[in-house]
Amino acid sequence: MAGFGCLVCVAQSTIGVVEKWGKFSGIAQPGLHCLNPFAGEWLAGRLSLRVQSLDVRCDTKTKDNVFVSVVCSIQYRVVRQNADDAFYELQNPREQIQSYVFDVVRASVPRMILDEVFEQKNDIAKAVSEELEKVMGAYGYSIEQTLIVDVEPDSTVRRAMNEINAAQRMRVAAIDKAEAEKILQVKRAEGEAEAKYLSGHGIARQRQAITEGLRESVLLFSNNVPGTTSKDVMDLVLITQYFDTMKEIGAGSKNTTVFLPHGPGHVQDITQQIRNGMMQGQSMGHDNAQ
Repeated sequence: MAGFGCLVCVAQSTIGVVEKWGKFSGIAQPGLHCLNPFAGEWLAGRLSLRVQSLDVRCDTKTKDNVFVSVVCSIQYRVVRQNADDAFYELQNPREQIQSYVFDVVRASVPRMILDEVFEQKNDIAKAVSEELEKVMGAYGYSIEQTLIVDVEPDSTVRRAMNEINAAQRMRVAAIDKAEAEKILQVKRAEGEAEAKYLSGHGIARQRQAITEGLRESVLLFSNNVPGTTSKDVMDLVLITQYFDTMKEIGAGSKNTTVFLPHGPGHVQDITQQIRNGMMQGQSMGHDNAQ
């Protein structure tokens, strides 16, 4: 605004309040105006029509006795048609708005527990907005928006809440870890059981194959050499295999040699062990066939 004599300039987004002999005369819109000071006209003041923002921090207590700081952001503006009320009725509109915010917040939050304060921020903002609209509207102000921008509990409460949340997450993680270990152990046990089952089948088939091979060898030798019995053939086969085994052990430089009692007298013991193995293999072969 610039004035020179009776010329007054009102800036954009601003209105001027004109008085005549101390009484409200009218509103000066943005632009250049000519006032007659000799007739008692003068520019008493200006009001901005822009949206203004006011942050109000209110300390209060929740229903579960937790002290919190609620930060409200109030966006308001002057109503052009009621600019005279906004200029003359309130001396300090920002303090007036702040007082009503305190009144509404301190009446709403104590009826909620802390978790509900976080969950129902919009309800608190709506209550503040309705109260301000009802009161400030009579003074020429319009409440454009009311926001609860922050809810800050006491530092000790925040730390306790974080510890509770961390403990809950650790408990869930421990449960998941235990379930994973349980699955691994079950799968490992199932794998070992399957491996033993297959190993048993393999041993049974191996014994069955050895039995079949020895039986064919006995029948072939008995047919080609008349007068020999099955026992003679088995003794000969066992002795041959025995010496072949000793030869293999002696030929390998890196083999681990196991010393066992040996000699013609022990061939009979080995024969008896082989017969027992053959009989077990035959019995298992019959069981599989059934």
